Amino acid sequence: MAAEVKVTGQNQEQFLLLAKSARGAALASLIHQVLEAPGIYVFGELLDMPSVRELADSEFSPVFRLLTVFAYGTYSDYLAEAGNLPALTEAQKNKLRHLSVVTLASKLKCIPYSVLLDQLQLKNVRQLEDLVIEAVYADVLRGSLDQRNQRLEVDYSIGRDIRREELSAITRTLQDWCQGCEVVLSSIEEQVSRANQHKEQQLGLKQQIESEVANLKKTIKVTTAAAAAATSQDPEQHLSELREPAPGTNQRQASKKASKGKGLRGSAKIWSKSN
Repeated sequence: MAAEVKVTGQNQEQFLLLAKSARGAALASLIHQVLEAPGIYVFGELLDMPSVRELADSEFSPVFRLLTVFAYGTYSDYLAEAGNLPALTEAQKNKLRHLSVVTLASKLKCIPYSVLLDQLQLKNVRQLEDLVIEAVYADVLRGSLDQRNQRLEVDYSIGRDIRREELSAITRTLQDWCQGCEVVLSSIEEQVSRANQHKEQQLGLKQQIESEVANLKKTIKVTTAAAAAATSQDPEQHLSELREPAPGTNQRQASKKASKGKGLRGSAKIWSKSN
């Protein structure tokens, strides 16, 4: 859309300046020039001019009606009223066909060739593809021609003029969209609030566990110190003594071993005497 304004804005402004002072036949001729001029696809400003609106109730009313067809209608609309409208030049026909493709593109992103051929009243696919290529070069739309599937795939198209009676419907659509956005935003805020509450609960639980672990460590330390104090020993010395054997244990074990040795020697002597 921006590219289209860049190319045609200067020429359009010149026509608007001329239309302010033109009247009657001169204004009708100027409108024909606008409809034929390359790159001009928006006519709302021209239609809003008081001098142009005066044509609707004059002998040049067919020219005014033709301008409204270019602003809001399609090539099929022109054909339906062709008997009451001025004849079109080839340039005007192509421009109106370009605008008709834009109207279709606002409803379908993949337009079958059969629909385009019918709406644009073209004889063959070659003419259709040439017309679409012209529209792409004019920056009216962007897309690709799918020859295998016989369709036009549209990526972008310019906007067309809007009738005054369509503004209320557009306003309602925008209001519905805003209400939908508010509902989504409210839902997101509620989910964020729940997430924050869950986070706070988890942090509180973590702090509680850490506090209990710290208290348990203190209790174990105090208990160990109390046990050591009860035996009047250092805790480490107390543990080392528990590992060492009690006094006299080694002597008893040695005497036991000695008695066992004597018994064995004695038995040996008895065995030898019997021999």
